[in-house]
Amino acid sequence: MNKLLILIFSMLLVGCGGSDSADNSPTNDIAECNRSDINSQLYCKLYADYLWYRELKTGVDPLAFSTPAAYLRQVIADRDRYSFVMTEQEYQDRYINAVFFGYGFATQRTDNNTALQVLYVFNAGSAAQQGLRRADKITQIDGISVAEWLSQLDAGTVTNDDIYGPNEEGVVRNFVWRKPNDTQQQADFVKGTVSTNTVMHRSVAAVGTKKVGYLVFNTFIELSETELEQAFSYFAAQDIDELVLDVRYNGGGLIRVANQLSSHIALARLQDNIFVKYRYNDKNTRKNSTVTFALGAGRTQLNLPRVFVLTTAGSCSSSELVINALSPFIDVVQIGETTCGKPVGQVPDRVGDFRLFAINFQTVNALDFGEYFTGLMPNCPVTATVTGDWGVSSDPLYAEAVAYIANGSCSLVAISDQNAQLYSRAEPIIEPNVEPVQPQWLRYNEQ
Repeated sequence: MNKLLILIFSMLLVGCGGSDSADNSPTNDIAECNRSDINSQLYCKLYADYLWYRELKTGVDPLAFSTPAAYLRQVIADRDRYSFVMTEQEYQDRYINAVFFGYGFATQRTDNNTALQVLYVFNAGSAAQQGLRRADKITQIDGISVAEWLSQLDAGTVTNDDIYGPNEEGVVRNFVWRKPNDTQQQADFVKGTVSTNTVMHRSVAAVGTKKVGYLVFNTFIELSETELEQAFSYFAAQDIDELVLDVRYNGGGLIRVANQLSSHIALARLQDNIFVKYRYNDKNTRKNSTVTFALGAGRTQLNLPRVFVLTTAGSCSSSELVINALSPFIDVVQIGETTCGKPVGQVPDRVGDFRLFAINFQTVNALDFGEYFTGLMPNCPVTATVTGDWGVSSDPLYAEAVAYIANGSCSLVAISDQNAQLYSRAEPIIEPNVEPVQPQWLRYNEQ
């Protein structure tokens, strides 16, 4: 099943965060607040807590929609790309248990729709156990070429269940894939529940006289607390001089984990300074608050004067928050593509058997900057492509970071890319999804 874990929370501070506070009392000055149906109660919550409540659509009959998701799409503000609703069970499965059902890999189309290029694999999935890796290209599934599968999928004559099999434990599909060196492999993948690792890669390389740590971080969830501590303990033991933080596919998550990550990097330089300020709507100004940098569940702290952050349009929410929060205090060199542009966050509200993820507040940094709805633009613009597994020297984003460390500035490649990206943001790749979540959250096809 396709489930891309992009944001999750615990206090709950989500997406750019929030809290699962009981202090979300609805008002009774609109008719919907006096009705018991789910859609009316959802609107009542929006009217009380939604950041853009003044832009809610009026005159939309809650009883005319069979699902809360369909109703929500009709009433939220036109500018809202992020609010969504799901069942309580979906919420528990995706964001609390941090698992999804599938083979454990994510892909994007490539080579004129004749192959699926692997973006990443989860360690615990069947695909990883059978040798599938980032940059591999899947060319055949269960004896049928990917070109034929995608053609039929686009024509509507097959579904993702036909391609990857139904979402049942033990379903097997045979995959054929081509490695970057053009060798071919094949194996049977078995569907099952896949636990997600959020640290996809960590390594240390020598760049001149410097030791450079490289961390690929995929999402901010509770599991990340332990994985980040392990990664930074490893970097501390190696006594690294520089850090390259890769969040190119990281759609966000727990703000307290974003705080932990930031504090791992340079807590000595950040101590007692503001990490984030929360700004709610004018009905909820009592909730406005300020949070300082803190290690949270972590222990290891580096004292780096700068960090290199690799981004794409898939870098969203808490990933952007790390960049924005650190920028007033240390040198943040952003490399790659413009981020998604989400300086706002959600407080996940329980409404009957559903969870409403409505935009509730905006975040700003210590300098009160938070207006990046069109995304954070890179210092060194470089177009992301998949050339090999994590950390290969041919990866354009990673290579640019290494070149900057070696030479002290953006390379000519980045400078030549600057005009192309100045007015044109790279959009996330959206692939068909077995069980559609919300298009605004879906960025890559995950199996």
